[in-house]
Amino acid sequence: MDNQQSNDYGQQNFTLPHDVVPLPSQGIFYKNKKKSIKVGYLTAADENILMGGAKDLTLNLLRSKIYEPDIRVEDLIEGDVEAILIFLRNTAFGPEILLNLTDPVTKKPFQANVLLDQLSIVNGQQPSEDGTFSINLPKSQATIKAKPLSYGEITELSRMAETYPQGRVVPRVTWRMNKEIVEVNGTTDKTEISKFVESMPIFDSKTYRKFMDDNEPKLDMSRVVIAPSGEQLTVNVGFGVDFFRPFFGL
Repeated sequence: MDNQQSNDYGQQNFTLPHDVVPLPSQGIFYKNKKKSIKVGYLTAADENILMGGAKDLTLNLLRSKIYEPDIRVEDLIEGDVEAILIFLRNTAFGPEILLNLTDPVTKKPFQANVLLDQLSIVNGQQPSEDGTFSINLPKSQATIKAKPLSYGEITELSRMAETYPQGRVVPRVTWRMNKEIVEVNGTTDKTEISKFVESMPIFDSKTYRKFMDDNEPKLDMSRVVIAPSGEQLTVNVGFGVDFFRPFFGL
């Protein structure tokens, strides 16, 4: 199904039961500036998508459930996509998710329930009106502007990594920075930005990536659980195969 077909499908379903989902980004990165969007509930028809397997499951599911004519799934940032997925799972299966963990003291496996409706939004530094962050790098003294990646860009990077020659290290860090960074010391030339990224001191690279992780709007996916030994663990809820496991009855 191409983008136009999927958008038409979503627009035809605006009258179906749905709810309004607040976006962690508050819409600041989008032209329409929408702070929340209409999202449909999972239905029996969506079982076809869930049964289709992991490949493109998220993309196909969101294309069918976002009831907004001026929003493409590919344009949403990752934090907003995660918020919509949490809504879909909570309203279909309830907020509890079972995590398979290992006790750090006994090294024995155990399971813990966490509640997805208790996840809070990470509130970092506000971006500028054009949706970019300004960052001063400590080592090179460079000033850069960067933007969060869209879901489409993240998907593109994943596909690039899948086709990368075996045996070679996939340059995920520089690929991502080349897409995120839109200006370096006033220049927007992509060739110059690429050269800068390749020669960036590692201290600057770590500073930059921590800034983006701390300030990109998203849900706080970390939860604290108590292991059988009494040890306190901080775990991150992921969107892997276990996320929609209740559908499969496992």
